[in-house]
Amino acid sequence: MHKASTRHIAFASFIGTAIEFYDFYIYAMAAALVIGQVFFPASDPATQSLNAFLTFGIAFIARPVGAIVFGHFGDKVGRKATLAASLLLMGISTLLIGLLPGYEVLGIWAPVILCVLRFGQGLGLGGEWGGAALLATEHAPEGRRAWFGMFPQLGPSVGFLLATLSYLALSLWLTDAQFKAWGWRLPFIASALLVGVGLYVRFKLAETPAFSTALAENKTHAVPIKPLLQTHLRPVLLGALAMVVCYNLFYTATVFCLNYGTTQLGIARADFLGMLCVAILFMTIATPISAILSDRFGRRPVLLVSGAFAVLAGFALSPLLASGSTLQVTVLLSLALFLMGATFAPMGAYLPEQFPVAVRYTGAGLAYQLGGILGASFAPYISQLLVTAGGLAWVGAYVSIAAAISFTAVLLLGESRHGEPL
Repeated sequence: MHKASTRHIAFASFIGTAIEFYDFYIYAMAAALVIGQVFFPASDPATQSLNAFLTFGIAFIARPVGAIVFGHFGDKVGRKATLAASLLLMGISTLLIGLLPGYEVLGIWAPVILCVLRFGQGLGLGGEWGGAALLATEHAPEGRRAWFGMFPQLGPSVGFLLATLSYLALSLWLTDAQFKAWGWRLPFIASALLVGVGLYVRFKLAETPAFSTALAENKTHAVPIKPLLQTHLRPVLLGALAMVVCYNLFYTATVFCLNYGTTQLGIARADFLGMLCVAILFMTIATPISAILSDRFGRRPVLLVSGAFAVLAGFALSPLLASGSTLQVTVLLSLALFLMGATFAPMGAYLPEQFPVAVRYTGAGLAYQLGGILGASFAPYISQLLVTAGGLAWVGAYVSIAAAISFTAVLLLGESRHGEPL
């Protein structure tokens, strides 16, 4: 494969996850800042925050469903068309959330429709990651699969940075009243342009060699989920548990800490978003470093070492966040997101390598998205309950326990099972 096509594949696997995670993160930030006030009846701020975080969790329930639905077509029809469809669904749902009137206009229908659109976001994202990871790894040269599998893993950090910068700019340029009235909607509407770019790039791709071969040799399954659950259930479940630490670190550091920092510590929204922009750079730096190391030493050692550090990071959460110091809170966010990048990067190769080609889209995608339910769906909600009941130390313990679960899962799962050329 010549270099231009390799670069095109790397960019296509990156751009889709960047766009879809941008869409996902703008909702996460809106949930922390404004969704509760716009879409739910007036009540105390804590109740509005809990309601907003529950709508945030709905998409994570939808993501495994999306992994199964899009995985079915990805393993039966092909990676290319399925990836385009998942991106389109995600983009339409995001745009409509940006245009949806609030509770004052629609009453109870506002949160109901919001939940439906949030489910649509989750379905689209559920089909995205597995296909993007396969697009990269099934084209990868020998010995560089983790490096190529890193490109879809870079998408989330870039998507998050774009989302954070969007809300930071709005916080600087608009008053609080303007932001609540209409400003928060602008990043949702802007996503339609990004989706157009992503679709254009993806429609120019060829099918992956591994799937083309399986299709030509008639080695696909009529219903891929059936043989997957019959013979590959263990790697699906352990793979999901291995993902818990990535999600928990990320959403605790961003959604929970953003909400806690702005409401309880009195840190200005613009200041906290600026601190998150610094922290996300550490995640971006950790991602290629971790990918290179996992090609050199294996996925498992890198995941175990970074997972062990994540267990220790939980103990740092309470003293650093409670300090209210700009420096100490930035250190906490940077540490959490650096470890998120280190545990996340190898997954682009590690999860697909657990499954044979005929069930790989469904298997890798389902493991990844189930990990989202376990690690992230209600992480901000649980953290909110824990901090109310026992303080920040309980939230730190929650982070450490999540990291220990992933460490154990990687230990049990072992090294790649299908490490032959994909």
